[in-house]
Amino acid sequence: MPHLLQGLREIAPRYDLILSDVWGVVHNGARAYMEAADALSRFRAGGGTVVLITNSPAPSRIVRGQLDYLRVPRAAYDAVVSSGDVTVALLMERRGLSLFHIGATQETGLFDEVEALCGERPREAPIETADFILCTGFIDFYHETPPDYDERLKRARARGLDFICANPDIVVEVDGALSWCAGAIAERYERIGGRVIQAGKPFAPIYERALALGAEARGGAVERSRVLAVGDAMRTDIAGAAKNGLDGLLVTSGIHRAELHLSEDEDAALDEAALRQFVEDSGLRPSAATPALAW
Repeated sequence: MPHLLQGLREIAPRYDLILSDVWGVVHNGARAYMEAADALSRFRAGGGTVVLITNSPAPSRIVRGQLDYLRVPRAAYDAVVSSGDVTVALLMERRGLSLFHIGATQETGLFDEVEALCGERPREAPIETADFILCTGFIDFYHETPPDYDERLKRARARGLDFICANPDIVVEVDGALSWCAGAIAERYERIGGRVIQAGKPFAPIYERALALGAEARGGAVERSRVLAVGDAMRTDIAGAAKNGLDGLLVTSGIHRAELHLSEDEDAALDEAALRQFVEDSGLRPSAATPALAW
């Protein structure tokens, strides 16, 4: 069993840097969790550094705007790094190549960012002529499911196209309901033998960027033993912590709420037996767990 916390204050002195997930820890897509923001603010007030690390396919400047909109105080964090930032770097490496975009047409943040950096907008093309696939999410967020993309994925696989996944999450909670993310489509492409390049957690590039931002904010590198990764998803947040040599704090009331609290009710208590079984089944052991991030 991971150590069950009443509040972040119990372990805060062990760490200099927190890499905190955003969606599911700091907000739920519709409203901010002010206790979480307060906990991170208090950690910073005590000399710690906080980098928000998110699998959002949007560049970090857009993520900061979303946090401002939800009234998450700037005092809660020093910097933000997103899966979108890593994706921008991947697109810059492929300047001059064409892409087939899977995602909502209004999601232009990545394209705008690349154009601002190099003066050239990524060129889109049909699957039949594109050089690679870029997936930022579902085209129709409300009505589609992963199998709806199988035919397009088969055509891409037949041409041997690389698939850049701008958000490795499978699902995300949006104000109490789970919605599909780009990772669900990437998973299906991998199943048919396609090559997927993942931009976010649990993969190393986003952690390297986050650690670099943390070192910049603190004026020097931080030992990984002094870094705590906080998140609500076993597959991305806790697996990412383990793969990158960091301690992990699991927030149990996020996307695993039904499994760990045995209810979708936000006030339902954590079931310790369910957590024990969940950890055993996952093969991952977070350093600590807490129902919600609080001080």
